[in-house]
Amino acid sequence: MHSFYNYKRRTTNPAKVGNIYIGGNSPVRIQSMTNTSTMDTAGSVAQAIRIAEAGGEMVRLTTQGVREAGNMADVRKGLDDAGCNVPLVADVHFNPNAAFKAVETCEKVRINPGNFVDPARTFKKLEFTVEEYAEELNKIKETFVPFLKKCREYNTAIRLGVNHGSLSDRIMSRYGDTPAGMVESALEYLRICREENFDDVVISIKSSNVGVMVETVELLARKMEEEGMAYPLHLGVTEAGDGEDGRIKSAVGIGTLLGEGLGDTIRVSLTEDPEKEIPVARKIRDYIISREGHKKIEEPSVPFPGKPRDFSNPITGLERSQYPVVIGYDIGRIPDCWHLLSTDNGVPDINDEEPVVIETTNSNIPGAIASWIDRFAAAGHKNPVIVKVSYNDTDLEDLQVKASADLGPLLLKGYGSGIMIEDPAFNTETLISIGLGILQATRLRISKTEYIACPSCGRTLFDLQKTLKDVKEATSGLKGLKIGVMGCIVNGPGEMADADFGYVGAGPGKISLYKGKELVKRNIPAENAIEELLKLIDSEESQPNPDCKGR
Repeated sequence: MHSFYNYKRRTTNPAKVGNIYIGGNSPVRIQSMTNTSTMDTAGSVAQAIRIAEAGGEMVRLTTQGVREAGNMADVRKGLDDAGCNVPLVADVHFNPNAAFKAVETCEKVRINPGNFVDPARTFKKLEFTVEEYAEELNKIKETFVPFLKKCREYNTAIRLGVNHGSLSDRIMSRYGDTPAGMVESALEYLRICREENFDDVVISIKSSNVGVMVETVELLARKMEEEGMAYPLHLGVTEAGDGEDGRIKSAVGIGTLLGEGLGDTIRVSLTEDPEKEIPVARKIRDYIISREGHKKIEEPSVPFPGKPRDFSNPITGLERSQYPVVIGYDIGRIPDCWHLLSTDNGVPDINDEEPVVIETTNSNIPGAIASWIDRFAAAGHKNPVIVKVSYNDTDLEDLQVKASADLGPLLLKGYGSGIMIEDPAFNTETLISIGLGILQATRLRISKTEYIACPSCGRTLFDLQKTLKDVKEATSGLKGLKIGVMGCIVNGPGEMADADFGYVGAGPGKISLYKGKELVKRNIPAENAIEELLKLIDSEESQPNPDCKGR
């Protein structure tokens, strides 16, 4: 199965989307989504052109209703008149009628298996008999098979987009809110696609939790392989946020999977102007692809049992050694007694327990270092291992992407008792910030407030970029809290399910506040919402309002 020891891209069957293919021998495609109203034809056309000019190869627009789906024809005409042939993707939730209409006007239609046929999660139906479960699957076929037939008629591709926060009650009853449930939600529909011989399908499984996203896509790839499926994969970390945090989370998640050979199209979801997502996505893709042809890495014949981090002794004298340390922050410099080693020289025989600092010249940094640590642990050594990565970049975004794509997969898989980033163009404070950001993205060490913020789309009910900035200014000192800032209720409450508090658009000028998954304040005037959020956070006894049931 796929691993990051030696880079090799997974073989997939190509899916045709307009004038391009996803998967097969095609390059990893880059895409984004507009944040305009789909009924704003001129605005949507202008933004789609900016995305395409930045290098976006597909543009997605929200189509919450039949009216919006129909107006995609006008957007298509506007783009054609401007000489822009970028394929359009309709994003549909809860509304099969909109999906059927969008087939006539778009090159691809995204549907969510959690709400295409199933109603919004009610959390009321907790048990299904075998017969009831089978009947639910029959209901999917009754709607989905005619949809596939219409897609074939119009040469329209589909994306099955599973979101962590919008699994059906049926899936939740059997699998819970788990990677296995997310995978089964996709497989239910993929099995029907195979029965109907419909091949222009792409699948995505997304989460705002990077670890969950990586684990789930890996599981989906294994399950598809077991069932003889080779559909292309779309990768993305939902609600990644903005700035450094958004870039690091995206590069950790997408970079880890691309490094394992998984992924045929990617979208970086930033709470910024959509065209700004494209350069970040390209940098992640190109950096991983640059590993092609790297020096062959020795794959351990006997994998280390458990996570390699488990073998190491704590770092003497460090209170923080229960989680990965950052050199430059926890330790000002490398002590003289530590071992400075390179993967190029093999695994040495060490007779003490002083920490080891390991680096590599192999272009596949995660693969070479993981292999070395596996062999080091298998030889019986228990020394803590610090992973050192060195760069010569002068662009901050380049450094954020590379360090995250190299260190992220190692940390997610349990490699390394600490990290060290070097780049002569940047000061220690910047390097420490990136290191702590990578540890936060992998959920191994929380050093600041985490924001789970959607990238905004035509459903967004307020200025999301400004609101996220304002929420950050008001709450950035609350170390360890996870705060969700979501534009609407389509995926908001579910996608921020592991947030401690949530700020969600409920209507024009109205905000609803959540504590965990529970709605506690509904329809607050937007001008008072941040103040009310702070009151909710400060309240030790904030309880759900019994009058606020559902969404």
